Amino acid sequence: MTSLLRCAAPGTRMRRTGRSFTYLAAALALASCGGGSGGAGGGGAATAAAPVAVTPAAPVAAPAPSPTPVQTVVTPGSLSVEENVAPIASNFDINDELVPSWGSGEIAKSGAPDTVGAFRFICNPSHELRDDPIVLPSQPGKSHLHQFFGNTQANGKSTYQSLRSSGASTCNSPLNRSAYWMPAMLNGKGGVVRPDFVSIYYKRMPASDPDCQRFGKGCVDLPRGLRFVFGYDMINGTPKTGAGYYDCQGPTAKAGHYPDLVEAAKNCPVGNQLGAVISAPNCWDGKNLDSADHRSHIAYMSYGDWGYPKCPSTHPYIIPGFTMGVWYTVDADLDVSGNWDGTKPTWHLSSDEMPGMPMMRPGSTFHADWFGAWDDSIMKMWTDNCINKLLSCNGGDLGNGKQLKNFADFSWIAKPHVVAIPQ
Repeated sequence: MTSLLRCAAPGTRMRRTGRSFTYLAAALALASCGGGSGGAGGGGAATAAAPVAVTPAAPVAAPAPSPTPVQTVVTPGSLSVEENVAPIASNFDINDELVPSWGSGEIAKSGAPDTVGAFRFICNPSHELRDDPIVLPSQPGKSHLHQFFGNTQANGKSTYQSLRSSGASTCNSPLNRSAYWMPAMLNGKGGVVRPDFVSIYYKRMPASDPDCQRFGKGCVDLPRGLRFVFGYDMINGTPKTGAGYYDCQGPTAKAGHYPDLVEAAKNCPVGNQLGAVISAPNCWDGKNLDSADHRSHIAYMSYGDWGYPKCPSTHPYIIPGFTMGVWYTVDADLDVSGNWDGTKPTWHLSSDEMPGMPMMRPGSTFHADWFGAWDDSIMKMWTDNCINKLLSCNGGDLGNGKQLKNFADFSWIAKPHVVAIPQ
């Protein structure tokens, strides 16, 4: 149980009575802190573990010195970013949003023998809107219904400037005002099934790793203002990217990598948690923060016929990629028979059923969006420490004795579980 505590969001409490404690601990243990190996940036779900309370303690310990790079380190500032995005400082005292890591200021442990540094945290759902600030900017209400996480004011009119300047965050702290979203989960009876929690796991090789030059031109920080769409392509209907899949955890769950909700449901009885898990791209063209299809400026590593993961020559810069796991408590509205013909109401993504189009197999159109809006200084902290020092950072631990303070209303269970589809 001690190892599980390190995945938790700070400032939360474990329930310690009866079956609820046993179920929560067992369920979250199935999705451990490590989130999978992932090599240069791929990997499994970065789900949560039991929460732990954080209390003020001793002065923060001095972080270990950064390793001397063994290869030339490339930074976004040395690249030709076509869109000029000026830095926007947080409009609050960032020190008010930091606490000593795990109450004592201890430094996160090394991630070795893994080859990637990791930075993990937990989010709650924020709000539901028929908006998409990347695909349909300044066109509120024109999208299928999305479930948003992170910035609480993200909407169809959001820009990097507006995200950085406004909104709280359901991802620990407004130090991360990034917006994350995916199609809303519908129950087929007029309701939106809200996730209990969302796990985010950023990972990348340290910039000093010689493989940064073998797998691409170099390992770089996330560029300010980057945004993209990944997963199923709703425009072209092409095969999904990001290795999206569904999983199940809980007392009677059968864990696995299931291609859609139909297959996952028959292995996920009522009372367990069903997860939608997907990995973001980890290769960047070094120039564009967006593109016409919102995908062409980023890419994934592949093994090809050379036998090791490598970015395409058109996208040679390795960025921290992230894996997102969105976990829902299974209720009686999910058809767990394993059969589907479109006649029985059941859970499905809002993007599975589009006007003028036939109903798609539930869960088959899984995709997600991300619009980066981190506080620059905080993103540098977790990149320099957790990623570049090959540390295993959990619960918003920044790898330098500091940790993101969690927002006051954090919960491990969705409250409410179902809301009406907004009109």
